[in-house]
Amino acid sequence: MKVALVLNASAGSLMGRPNAGDEIARKLSDAGMEVVAVLEGNSSDIVARMRRARDLPIDALITAGGDGTIAAGAEALLGTGIALGPLPLGTMNLLPKDLKIPLDIDAAIAALAGGETAKIDVAEVNGHVFLCNSMLGTPARLAERRERSRLKMGFWGWWRLVAAGIKGLYRYPPVRLGLELGGATIVLRSKAVVIANNAYDEGFAQVLTRSRLDRGELVVYATRRLSVWPLIRLSVRMALGRWMHDPDLETHTVGAVTVTSRRRLIRIMNDGETMLLKPPLAYRVLPLALTVLRPRNAARAPLESAA
Repeated sequence: MKVALVLNASAGSLMGRPNAGDEIARKLSDAGMEVVAVLEGNSSDIVARMRRARDLPIDALITAGGDGTIAAGAEALLGTGIALGPLPLGTMNLLPKDLKIPLDIDAAIAALAGGETAKIDVAEVNGHVFLCNSMLGTPARLAERRERSRLKMGFWGWWRLVAAGIKGLYRYPPVRLGLELGGATIVLRSKAVVIANNAYDEGFAQVLTRSRLDRGELVVYATRRLSVWPLIRLSVRMALGRWMHDPDLETHTVGAVTVTSRRRLIRIMNDGETMLLKPPLAYRVLPLALTVLRPRNAARAPLESAA
């Protein structure tokens, strides 16, 4: 299998590792992959490097980075038939976890080298691709703060971020949004709105995990109550796996949704990457639009094979 490796040196697990590209490329070669090119750099030119990799004679594009890096690879590969192989080298690694890719880098490379291809859904908002979720409200504001502090996080930096998150529940005002859902329009004021590419699972410690990536649906999750304690209670219920029917959570399953607002710009977070977009925000799902590499014979709900 011919592959190109695109590495994001800004990703959490790669910061401070100047020879990471050569190291990962060597491990890919040892696993039986033919590495056509290694494109290293940080997040500032990640999109351009993904497009350069896409235009090479390859069977798969291997991404070394976090969920935002993976989403950039997906955007470049749409409609090409080239498979995306995500290595879990970010902070959250949501898509690799959903694909049952091991979090250990050596095990992940072995799993992809001996894996299979499958097709999964892609979501987008105003032309910006995401594979896991798009968040509005307090989560997006906190992510912006995290990005500003990334280079000096350290142990105490993470504790400061947690403290900022708790303060943010009080400090950041709710967002007032309109949701156009298949002909019906609702208006809500919420601290947090999440639009997920396929539904999240419910179960102990199953936070932000999805067993199905091919249902062709978006699921809107919005908090109803604006005070802090209901949000904390909802967070605890999510950790315990009993949150689906929480009275403070509003849920809608759709194929597309348009978000309107009186604001000139809305801050959102797509797969961990923040951006400012001008409303209305047109969300839609592209069923089975992306080919991915996944471990072979792993326990999972069925996905449509790309073979």
